Amino acid sequence: MKQDETDLARRFQPDAPVEVTAEKIANYCASVGDLNPLYLDPIAAQAGPYGGIIAPPWFATLIRRGEGSAGQNLFPRGGLMAGIDLELKTPIRPGDSISVTTKVKESYEKTGRTGTMTFTVIRSTLTNQNGEVAAYVDYRMMNRQR
Repeated sequence: MKQDETDLARRFQPDAPVEVTAEKIANYCASVGDLNPLYLDPIAAQAGPYGGIIAPPWFATLIRRGEGSAGQNLFPRGGLMAGIDLELKTPIRPGDSISVTTKVKESYEKTGRTGTMTFTVIRSTLTNQNGEVAAYVDYRMMNRQR
């Protein structure tokens, strides 16, 4: 394995699973102004289509690589977040323990008026404690070639 691949593999090591709580979901909802009772009200959520509180769809994007990953930088050269794609498979609920596996999904180049840009798509697969895939989150990063 080349040194670059070794460094990349090291940066993608998963952390401990993220323990989802109703409080974390409520804090997320407060931060984005989402007052949907399916996310916040246990009684309303129990009567809803999921039978209990669920996390809003974009909550999944908070679970990057696990609980302690906030200080990890996958792109030490910097770059620009060029987009996020989210595919939900099963609801995330309070009590879930979400594990994350992360890999490079694809890398490609585009040439614009200011030069060549390299795009790298990083896919995080979120899996709950039952082995069910909860979501796929694709983070698209752009770097200019130097």
